[in-house]
Amino acid sequence: MALQPLLSIGELSRRIGLSVSAIRFYEARGLVKAVRTAGNQRRFARADLRRLSFALIGQKLGLTLAEVANELASLPLGRAPTRADWQAISNRIRGTLQQRIAMLERTRDLLDGCIGCGCLSLDRCALYNPGDYAAQAGTGPRFLLGDRPKPLSASAVSSPEIAATARAGRAIQSSAAAPSPDRRSARARSPAAAGLRPRARR
Repeated sequence: MALQPLLSIGELSRRIGLSVSAIRFYEARGLVKAVRTAGNQRRFARADLRRLSFALIGQKLGLTLAEVANELASLPLGRAPTRADWQAISNRIRGTLQQRIAMLERTRDLLDGCIGCGCLSLDRCALYNPGDYAAQAGTGPRFLLGDRPKPLSASAVSSPEIAATARAGRAIQSSAAAPSPDRRSARARSPAAAGLRPRARR
């Protein structure tokens, strides 16, 4: 059976997996353009399935709606985009996607260590970001954003300032992990903590 060249907004919604309101939202921003039937009903070209798929995937990959709209605006109107048209978009966004991939990889590798945010709460912060020198490069988690920690000499690692920062970080971690006084006293008052066993019921 031959496929219809034009789709109603309901058919488009069911095939692409977007709500009708989302399609209207994208239409209002120029990502797709409907034609009107004699009865003033929207009809979309089958090629709009690919345009909306690109918008959906692009936003999941971290592209802004403006970036998606800018790329789709480069596609020709009045005909289905060719492979060459999509290849041109792929080449343009490749660098942006590679930057996001690198950011995700750095987050995966560094999140449990010093990220250069200036919190100085981990013991590693004293070694990798002494005195929060990373703040000199700008705002935010500098090591996740691509800045490299400075290699420290043996004398720098043993300096009083860094040692004090490390002690403060360990103290913060210890206080966060330690149970509250109420919990400690509750455990101390419990029969189990005193080595007593409850009497068996007769």
